[in-house]
Amino acid sequence: MAPMKMTIEKADVALSPNGGKRAYVTFLAGNQDYWMGVVGLAKGLRKVKSAYPLVVAMLPDVPEEHRQILISQGCILREIEPVVPPENQAGYAMAYYIINYSKLRIWEFVEYEKMIYLDGDIQVFGNIDHLFDTPSGYLYAVKDCFCEGSWFKTTQYKIGYCQQSPEKVTWPVESYGPPPPKYFNAGMLVFEPNLVTYEDMLEVVKVTTPTSFAEQDFLNMYFRDIYKPIPSTYNLVLAMLWRHPEHIDLDQINVVHYCAKGSKPWRFTGAEEYMDREDIKMLVKKWWDIYEDSSLDYKNFVETESKLNPIMASLASQESGGDGLKSLAPSAA
Repeated sequence: MAPMKMTIEKADVALSPNGGKRAYVTFLAGNQDYWMGVVGLAKGLRKVKSAYPLVVAMLPDVPEEHRQILISQGCILREIEPVVPPENQAGYAMAYYIINYSKLRIWEFVEYEKMIYLDGDIQVFGNIDHLFDTPSGYLYAVKDCFCEGSWFKTTQYKIGYCQQSPEKVTWPVESYGPPPPKYFNAGMLVFEPNLVTYEDMLEVVKVTTPTSFAEQDFLNMYFRDIYKPIPSTYNLVLAMLWRHPEHIDLDQINVVHYCAKGSKPWRFTGAEEYMDREDIKMLVKKWWDIYEDSSLDYKNFVETESKLNPIMASLASQESGGDGLKSLAPSAA
Protein backbone atom coordinates (compact mmCIF):
# COMPACT_ATOMS: atom_id res chain seq x y z
CA MET A 1 0.00 0.00 0.00
CA ALA A 2 1.35 3.42 -0.90
CA PRO A 3 2.17 5.76 2.02
CA MET A 4 -0.72 8.03 2.92
CA LYS A 5 -0.06 11.71 2.33
CA MET A 6 -1.86 14.60 3.85
CA THR A 7 -3.75 16.87 1.45
CA ILE A 8 -2.26 20.34 1.77
CA GLU A 9 -2.56 23.69 0.11
CA LYS A 10 0.43 25.43 -1.37
CA ALA A 11 1.24 28.35 0.90
CA ASP A 12 2.06 31.79 -0.44
CA VAL A 13 5.52 32.52 0.97
CA ALA A 14 6.80 36.08 0.90
CA LEU A 15 10.45 36.68 0.09
CA SER A 16 12.50 36.88 3.27
CA PRO A 17 16.13 37.29 4.34
CA ASN A 18 16.44 33.53 4.94
CA GLY A 19 15.62 32.86 1.29
CA GLY A 20 12.87 30.43 2.26
CA LYS A 21 15.35 27.90 3.65
CA ARG A 22 14.02 24.76 5.28
CA ALA A 23 15.53 22.12 7.53
CA TYR A 24 14.78 19.30 9.91
CA VAL A 25 15.89 19.84 13.48
CA THR A 26 16.39 17.57 16.48
CA PHE A 27 17.64 18.01 20.05
CA LEU A 28 20.55 16.36 21.87
CA ALA A 29 21.84 16.65 25.44
CA GLY A 30 24.32 14.83 27.66
CA ASN A 31 26.96 12.18 27.11
CA GLN A 32 24.71 9.12 26.97
CA ASP A 33 23.70 7.12 23.90
CA TYR A 34 21.03 9.36 22.35
CA TRP A 35 23.55 10.37 19.69
CA MET A 36 22.84 6.97 18.15
CA GLY A 37 19.24 7.99 17.65
CA VAL A 38 20.33 11.19 15.91
CA VAL A 39 22.67 9.25 13.61
CA GLY A 40 19.84 6.88 12.80
CA LEU A 41 17.55 9.81 12.04
CA ALA A 42 20.13 11.47 9.75
CA LYS A 43 20.55 8.22 7.82
CA GLY A 44 16.81 7.66 7.70
CA LEU A 45 16.24 11.08 6.14
CA ARG A 46 18.85 10.23 3.50
CA LYS A 47 17.23 6.86 2.80
CA VAL A 48 13.88 8.52 2.01
CA LYS A 49 15.65 11.07 -0.22
CA SER A 50 14.78 14.14 1.83
CA ALA A 51 15.91 17.35 0.16
CA TYR A 52 16.67 19.13 3.44
CA PRO A 53 19.47 18.95 6.04
CA LEU A 54 19.26 17.90 9.69
CA VAL A 55 20.16 20.55 12.28
CA VAL A 56 21.09 19.32 15.78
CA ALA A 57 20.28 21.74 18.60
CA MET A 58 22.59 20.52 21.35
CA LEU A 59 23.45 21.52 24.88
CA PRO A 60 27.07 22.29 25.87
CA ASP A 61 27.39 18.95 27.70
CA VAL A 62 27.41 16.92 24.46
CA PRO A 63 30.98 15.54 24.30
CA GLU A 64 33.31 16.34 21.40
CA GLU A 65 33.44 12.69 20.38
CA HIS A 66 29.69 12.64 19.75
CA ARG A 67 29.83 15.99 17.95
CA GLN A 68 32.42 14.66 15.53
CA ILE A 69 30.29 11.60 14.80
CA LEU A 70 27.33 13.84 13.98
CA ILE A 71 29.47 16.08 11.78
CA SER A 72 30.70 13.03 9.89
CA GLN A 73 27.05 12.13 9.31
CA GLY A 74 26.33 15.46 7.62
CA CYS A 75 24.50 17.10 10.53
CA ILE A 76 24.58 20.86 11.11
CA LEU A 77 25.41 21.48 14.78
CA ARG A 78 23.94 24.39 16.73
CA GLU A 79 24.98 24.69 20.36
CA ILE A 80 22.31 26.18 22.63
CA GLU A 81 22.14 27.09 26.30
CA PRO A 82 19.72 25.30 28.65
CA VAL A 83 16.32 26.79 29.40
CA VAL A 84 15.61 26.47 33.11
CA PRO A 85 11.90 26.56 34.09
CA PRO A 86 10.55 27.52 37.52
CA GLU A 87 10.91 24.87 40.20
CA ASN A 88 8.39 22.08 39.87
CA GLN A 89 6.86 21.22 43.21
CA ALA A 90 4.69 18.40 41.83
CA GLY A 91 7.32 16.65 39.72
CA TYR A 92 7.45 15.50 36.12
CA ALA A 93 6.14 12.30 34.56
CA MET A 94 9.81 11.53 33.86
CA ALA A 95 12.65 13.25 35.73
CA TYR A 96 14.67 13.97 32.59
CA TYR A 97 11.81 15.96 31.05
CA ILE A 98 13.22 19.13 32.59
CA ILE A 99 15.99 19.08 29.95
CA ASN A 100 13.40 19.28 27.20
CA TYR A 101 12.51 22.91 27.93
CA SER A 102 15.72 23.74 26.09
CA LYS A 103 13.93 22.72 22.88
CA LEU A 104 12.29 26.16 22.97
CA ARG A 105 15.58 27.54 21.62
CA ILE A 106 14.83 26.14 18.16
CA TRP A 107 12.38 28.99 17.59
CA GLU A 108 15.47 31.22 17.42
CA PHE A 109 16.80 29.49 14.29
CA VAL A 110 15.45 32.24 12.04
CA GLU A 111 17.92 31.54 9.25
CA TYR A 112 15.25 28.97 8.32
CA GLU A 113 11.79 29.92 7.14
CA LYS A 114 10.21 26.64 8.22
CA MET A 115 11.47 23.62 10.15
CA ILE A 116 10.27 20.15 11.07
CA TYR A 117 11.29 19.12 14.57
CA LEU A 118 11.85 15.39 15.25
CA ASP A 119 12.87 13.85 18.57
CA GLY A 120 16.07 11.79 18.54
CA ASP A 121 14.10 8.59 19.17
CA ILE A 122 12.17 9.03 15.93
CA GLN A 123 12.80 7.33 12.61
CA VAL A 124 11.49 8.43 9.21
CA PHE A 125 10.38 5.60 6.92
CA GLY A 126 8.67 7.72 4.28
CA ASN A 127 9.50 11.10 2.76
CA ILE A 128 7.64 13.89 4.57
CA ASP A 129 9.20 16.88 2.83
CA HIS A 130 5.72 17.86 1.61
CA LEU A 131 4.91 19.01 5.15
CA PHE A 132 7.12 22.04 4.57
CA ASP A 133 4.41 23.23 2.16
CA THR A 134 1.70 23.40 4.82
CA PRO A 135 0.10 26.87 5.05
CA SER A 136 2.08 29.27 7.21
CA GLY A 137 0.94 30.69 10.52
CA TYR A 138 0.19 27.41 12.29
CA LEU A 139 1.92 24.74 14.34
CA TYR A 140 1.29 21.22 13.03
CA ALA A 141 1.62 18.07 15.12
CA VAL A 142 -0.03 14.70 15.81
CA LYS A 143 -2.56 14.26 18.61
CA ASP A 144 -1.23 12.31 21.60
CA CYS A 145 -2.67 9.23 23.30
CA PHE A 146 -3.70 9.44 26.98
CA CYS A 147 -3.89 5.71 27.69
CA GLU A 148 -0.43 4.91 29.09
CA GLY A 149 0.33 4.91 32.81
CA SER A 150 2.48 8.04 32.60
CA TRP A 151 -0.81 9.97 32.29
CA PHE A 152 -2.17 8.61 35.57
CA LYS A 153 -2.43 12.08 37.15
CA THR A 154 -4.78 13.36 34.46
CA THR A 155 -8.57 13.30 34.43
CA GLN A 156 -8.45 11.78 30.96
CA TYR A 157 -6.58 8.73 32.22
CA LYS A 158 -8.68 8.36 35.35
CA ILE A 159 -11.96 8.18 33.44
CA GLY A 160 -10.54 6.24 30.46
CA TYR A 161 -11.05 9.04 27.95
CA CYS A 162 -8.68 9.39 24.99
CA GLN A 163 -8.87 11.88 22.14
CA GLN A 164 -7.66 9.14 19.78
CA SER A 165 -10.93 7.20 20.28
CA PRO A 166 -13.39 9.60 21.95
CA GLU A 167 -16.29 7.35 20.98
CA LYS A 168 -15.11 4.61 23.38
CA VAL A 169 -15.49 6.71 26.52
CA THR A 170 -17.27 9.99 25.91
CA TRP A 171 -16.22 13.05 27.86
CA PRO A 172 -18.71 13.60 30.76
CA VAL A 173 -19.66 17.22 30.06
CA GLU A 174 -22.20 17.27 32.89
CA SER A 175 -19.49 16.42 35.45
CA TYR A 176 -16.35 18.06 34.03
CA GLY A 177 -17.60 20.74 31.65
CA PRO A 178 -16.32 21.11 28.07
CA PRO A 179 -13.80 18.48 26.90
CA PRO A 180 -10.12 19.44 27.02
CA PRO A 181 -8.64 21.08 23.91
CA LYS A 182 -6.81 18.96 21.35
CA TYR A 183 -3.42 17.98 22.75
CA PHE A 184 -0.39 17.13 20.61
CA ASN A 185 2.72 15.04 21.12
CA ALA A 186 5.73 17.38 20.89
CA GLY A 187 8.08 14.76 19.44
CA MET A 188 7.25 15.98 15.93
CA LEU A 189 6.39 19.59 15.06
CA VAL A 190 6.10 21.63 11.89
CA PHE A 191 6.81 25.23 12.87
CA GLU A 192 8.21 28.58 11.79
CA PRO A 193 11.16 30.05 13.72
CA ASN A 194 10.40 33.57 14.86
CA LEU A 195 12.35 35.84 17.21
CA VAL A 196 9.27 37.58 18.60
CA THR A 197 7.70 34.21 19.41
CA TYR A 198 10.98 32.90 20.79
CA GLU A 199 11.54 35.85 23.15
CA ASP A 200 7.93 35.80 24.31
CA MET A 201 8.04 32.05 25.03
CA LEU A 202 11.13 32.48 27.20
CA GLU A 203 9.37 35.21 29.19
CA VAL A 204 6.15 33.23 29.54
CA VAL A 205 7.94 30.06 30.64
CA LYS A 206 9.54 31.98 33.52
CA VAL A 207 6.12 32.58 35.07
CA THR A 208 4.41 29.34 34.06
CA THR A 209 4.21 26.62 36.70
CA PRO A 210 5.70 23.40 35.26
CA THR A 211 3.40 20.41 34.90
CA SER A 212 3.89 16.68 34.40
CA PHE A 213 4.81 16.73 30.73
CA ALA A 214 7.13 19.72 30.92
CA GLU A 215 7.73 21.52 27.63
CA GLN A 216 5.05 19.47 25.87
CA ASP A 217 2.39 20.84 28.22
CA PHE A 218 3.86 24.32 27.80
CA LEU A 219 3.87 24.16 24.00
CA ASN A 220 0.29 22.90 23.98
CA MET A 221 -0.74 25.82 26.15
CA TYR A 222 1.27 28.39 24.21
CA PHE A 223 0.19 27.31 20.70
CA ARG A 224 -3.36 26.23 21.56
CA ASP A 225 -4.97 28.76 19.23
CA ILE A 226 -2.88 27.95 16.14
CA TYR A 227 -2.41 24.19 16.53
CA LYS A 228 -3.51 22.09 13.55
CA PRO A 229 -3.67 18.27 13.95
CA ILE A 230 -2.11 16.07 11.26
CA PRO A 231 -2.55 12.28 10.83
CA SER A 232 -0.78 9.73 13.05
CA THR A 233 1.29 8.59 10.07
CA TYR A 234 3.57 11.56 10.80
CA ASN A 235 4.30 10.54 14.41
CA LEU A 236 3.29 7.02 15.39
CA VAL A 237 3.55 6.87 19.18
CA LEU A 238 4.09 3.14 19.73
CA ALA A 239 1.37 2.83 22.37
CA MET A 240 -1.13 3.36 19.54
CA LEU A 241 -0.31 -0.18 18.38
CA TRP A 242 -1.91 -1.74 21.46
CA ARG A 243 -4.22 1.05 22.62
CA HIS A 244 -5.85 1.99 19.30
CA PRO A 245 -4.89 -0.69 16.75
CA GLU A 246 -8.04 -0.04 14.73
CA HIS A 247 -6.58 3.34 13.71
CA ILE A 248 -3.16 2.07 12.59
CA ASP A 249 -2.00 0.59 9.31
CA LEU A 250 1.77 0.15 9.46
CA ASP A 251 1.97 0.21 5.66
CA GLN A 252 0.92 3.87 5.79
CA ILE A 253 3.26 5.03 8.58
CA ASN A 254 5.92 7.56 7.59
CA VAL A 255 7.31 8.39 11.05
CA VAL A 256 7.76 6.08 14.05
CA HIS A 257 8.36 7.46 17.54
CA TYR A 258 10.16 4.92 19.75
CA CYS A 259 8.97 6.55 22.97
CA ALA A 260 7.37 3.57 24.76
CA LYS A 261 9.28 2.16 27.72
CA GLY A 262 11.96 -0.24 26.48
CA SER A 263 11.49 0.61 22.79
CA LYS A 264 14.68 2.62 22.07
CA PRO A 265 16.27 0.45 19.34
CA TRP A 266 19.82 1.01 20.58
CA ARG A 267 18.82 -0.20 24.07
CA PHE A 268 16.24 -2.78 23.07
CA THR A 269 16.08 -6.04 25.03
CA GLY A 270 12.45 -7.03 24.49
CA ALA A 271 11.98 -7.54 28.22
CA GLU A 272 9.64 -4.63 29.00
CA GLU A 273 5.87 -4.78 28.73
CA TYR A 274 4.60 -4.94 25.11
CA MET A 275 8.16 -5.19 23.76
CA ASP A 276 7.73 -8.86 22.83
CA ARG A 277 5.14 -7.93 20.18
CA GLU A 278 6.06 -8.90 16.62
CA ASP A 279 5.22 -5.44 15.27
CA ILE A 280 7.54 -3.81 17.81
CA LYS A 281 10.39 -6.19 17.00
CA MET A 282 9.84 -5.55 13.30
CA LEU A 283 10.03 -1.76 13.78
CA VAL A 284 13.18 -2.08 15.89
CA LYS A 285 14.77 -4.21 13.16
CA LYS A 286 13.83 -1.61 10.53
CA TRP A 287 15.61 1.05 12.60
CA TRP A 288 18.74 -1.09 12.88
CA ASP A 289 18.69 -1.88 9.16
CA ILE A 290 18.99 1.85 8.47
CA TYR A 291 21.52 2.54 11.23
CA GLU A 292 23.85 -0.25 10.06
CA ASP A 293 23.56 0.54 6.34
CA SER A 294 26.98 1.96 5.46
CA SER A 295 25.71 3.20 2.09
CA LEU A 296 23.66 5.76 4.06
CA ASP A 297 26.73 7.17 5.85
CA TYR A 298 27.07 10.77 4.72
CA LYS A 299 30.36 10.43 2.83
CA ASN A 300 29.33 7.23 1.03
CA PHE A 301 25.90 8.62 0.21
CA VAL A 302 27.27 11.87 -1.23
CA GLU A 303 29.82 9.98 -3.32
CA THR A 304 27.10 7.71 -4.72
CA GLU A 305 24.72 10.59 -5.38
CA SER A 306 27.45 12.64 -7.04
CA LYS A 307 27.96 9.85 -9.56
CA LEU A 308 24.23 9.58 -10.22
CA ASN A 309 23.40 13.27 -10.15
CA PRO A 310 26.38 15.65 -9.77
CA ILE A 311 24.29 18.85 -9.70
CA MET A 312 21.89 17.70 -6.97
CA ALA A 313 24.73 16.26 -4.87
CA SER A 314 26.58 19.58 -5.07
CA LEU A 315 23.50 21.50 -3.93
CA ALA A 316 22.95 19.08 -1.03
CA SER A 317 26.56 19.42 0.06
CA GLN A 318 26.34 23.22 0.01
CA GLU A 319 23.11 23.16 2.02
CA SER A 320 24.59 20.98 4.77
CA GLY A 321 27.89 22.80 4.90
CA GLY A 322 30.07 20.55 2.76
CA ASP A 323 32.78 18.33 4.20
CA GLY A 324 33.91 20.75 6.89
CA LEU A 325 30.75 21.20 8.97
CA LYS A 326 31.32 23.18 12.13
CA SER A 327 29.40 23.91 15.31
CA LEU A 328 28.07 27.44 15.38
CA ALA A 329 28.45 29.75 18.33
CA PRO A 330 26.26 29.07 21.40
CA SER A 331 22.80 30.65 21.33
CA ALA A 332 21.66 32.45 24.46
CA ALA A 333 18.71 34.65 25.23
